[in-house]
Amino acid sequence: MTFNRLSRRALVFASSLCMAFAAASQGLAAAKDEPYLGPISLQVDATDLDRKIFRVRETLPVQAGRLTLLYPRWIPGHHGPTADAGKLAGLKVSAGGTPLAWTRDAVEPHVFHVDVPQGASALQLEFEHLSPVTSDTGRVTMTREMLGVQWHTVLLYPAGHAASRIEVAPSLKLPAGWQHGTALRPDPARPAAEGWTHYRNVSVETLVDSPVFAGRHFRRVELEGPGSRRPVVLNMMGDDPSHITATVEQLNAHRQLVLQGDRLFGARHFAHYDFLLAMSDSFGGIGLEHHQSSENAVKPGYFKDWGKAILSRDLLPHEYVHSWNGKFRRPAELTTAHYNEPMRDSLLWVYEGQTQYWGNVLTVRTGLATLEQARDGWATIAAWAERRAGRQWRNLQDTTQEAIIGWRAQKDWADWQRGADYYDEAALIWLDADTLIRERSGGRKSLDDFARAFFGVEDGRVAPLTYTFDDVVKTLNGVLAHDWARFLRERLDSHDKAPLDGLARGGWKLVYTETPSESFKAEEADAKRTHLNHSIGLSVDNGSGKLTTVNWDSPAWRAGVAPGATLVAVNLRAFKPELLKDAVTAAKDGRGLELLLKEGDDYRIVRIDYRGGLRYPKLERLPGTEDRLSKLLAPR
Repeated sequence: MTFNRLSRRALVFASSLCMAFAAASQGLAAAKDEPYLGPISLQVDATDLDRKIFRVRETLPVQAGRLTLLYPRWIPGHHGPTADAGKLAGLKVSAGGTPLAWTRDAVEPHVFHVDVPQGASALQLEFEHLSPVTSDTGRVTMTREMLGVQWHTVLLYPAGHAASRIEVAPSLKLPAGWQHGTALRPDPARPAAEGWTHYRNVSVETLVDSPVFAGRHFRRVELEGPGSRRPVVLNMMGDDPSHITATVEQLNAHRQLVLQGDRLFGARHFAHYDFLLAMSDSFGGIGLEHHQSSENAVKPGYFKDWGKAILSRDLLPHEYVHSWNGKFRRPAELTTAHYNEPMRDSLLWVYEGQTQYWGNVLTVRTGLATLEQARDGWATIAAWAERRAGRQWRNLQDTTQEAIIGWRAQKDWADWQRGADYYDEAALIWLDADTLIRERSGGRKSLDDFARAFFGVEDGRVAPLTYTFDDVVKTLNGVLAHDWARFLRERLDSHDKAPLDGLARGGWKLVYTETPSESFKAEEADAKRTHLNHSIGLSVDNGSGKLTTVNWDSPAWRAGVAPGATLVAVNLRAFKPELLKDAVTAAKDGRGLELLLKEGDDYRIVRIDYRGGLRYPKLERLPGTEDRLSKLLAPR
């Protein structure tokens, strides 16, 4: 029996053995595949909108002796140790009304120790989760109009047991009149009272995987007809009631997402699915996958500015695909017993990269974006990959460690340092694979066949089914015989050029024009920046003039320009975005381009030697080739 066919209990046991050394290094006992003593009562009061504080009360069944409590650190979907134990405050522990001392582990700040006295059968915990008040201290999860409860931020759980074997009875108190959406279901035996919603008992694993979105302005839309055995629902909240108003056509595009998902995968691995969608200027942006739901937060114009909001239109398709890729089919090395065991990320080019690919594809197949917008998107990805200078020293495989190195930290020289490139560059690799299969099979096979064979197995199964690199290769060979191991490793491990063969085989090539596409202009408008990355090699904030990026070894870089400086003037005229673009165009005749920069209290003039004019990415048809790209983007 291969590893990915092990039973759930055997899987947890195997994972525990693999992580025993890591647990021992933190002073933790390896997790046992045995149930905890009994259900943990968890009550979260989320009504303090003024101070944005979540107040928590827990009751745990215990036995006398040393008890180790864990605050989740390695959060699924984050792929790294991203949780912030510093936002847990006011911790009080008691037994039968008697306060007990606790100590934080000397090495691991997410671990707490308590000595349980003889005769005590339960511990009471009280603490607060101090959610960010402003974006300066983190992602804002509570405003006066909406909030999001991520259960890992309001939970301490006992060490020594797999998260799937610890039962929790969760309850949540929301502001009066608010509605909410979640994959959790109310407990009919404990009806709502005094503002509290009591949910059915679930494991810690299911709880952490089932966040809540709640709001003053809330709307719930069924994305399927009545009677669906595994219903899919769109839960929306906004800063204003107008934000959650959508046309029939807009909602139908989201209904098509469910239909096209079924046609792609041929199976569902959830009992029900809840899209959680926030539209806000204040609530922090997010796109985070869960097995039976997803957290999604976009700007308020998602529906209102439908023609302009294409940049966020691929978010829901991406997170929905994760229910199959990442949550159901899950890399074996990412399947840990609990949230304080380190993860291994080497297969993120499948987990995130192929999800990015299918998210892009489904966005078009559903009508959430047009074919032209899709081509513009692929042009942007290809141009970004083509100028990714860091490929010279850091291959794509190494970028899968990015979340462990630093959780998407801001970088001064992003294209040289590289980042989470396993999203978009891996999407280009999967486009390469898809078009190769289509070419070699004469159009009879495609990556759709891989999706159905790999993710569409065991219809109705919710429990994760793990995989390895060899499983991916085996399934690809089942679709089309080829040296897929070599195909993948060459693209993951090399330092060669960007993987653009899929575009060419799809019938298109990357070119640059002096006129930006509508999609590119929308991206600039959304970011409020001027992007000249493909010409002089920098981006600038339109309001402040701050240089947000400078591309490695670009004309600007060679002139000594660095990010963080403020662009004061262009050719001795006060900076304006259009003035800068006009100056880049004018420099084609050799007159040069001078920038006046301010760095702290210092000013300096730099001269950029560049004569190439404005350059914006675009796809152009390759004459005499089959348009496989349009075919693979066509709805099923």
